Amino acid sequence: MKLLRWTPLALALLAGAGTASAQDKPDPNLARNLAATCAGCHGTGGRTVPGSAVEPLAGADSAVLMQKLRDFRSGARPATIMHQISKGYTEAQLELIAAYFAARK
Repeated sequence: MKLLRWTPLALALLAGAGTASAQDKPDPNLARNLAATCAGCHGTGGRTVPGSAVEPLAGADSAVLMQKLRDFRSGARPATIMHQISKGYTEAQLELIAAYFAARK
């Protein structure tokens, strides 16, 4: 009877242990996955359609992209939607996105 009572606790501990080890390993696709949310406006891989009013991101300097993202987030740079989108990411996530697009040619 005691075994049945403790089994859910043991299972919860084991499940938590599996989750912790998964979090210790960085996701090699995280930057790409985060950057994919930009494709709707900035094109696949940050390459916009020629003639688009939206600026391309591929190959842009990472520091410049980060400054633009910070300016969107603070409201210093005018935007239609980017001020809302940029607030949805942590600083580290924005850095991953900027680095991802900077690496694209």
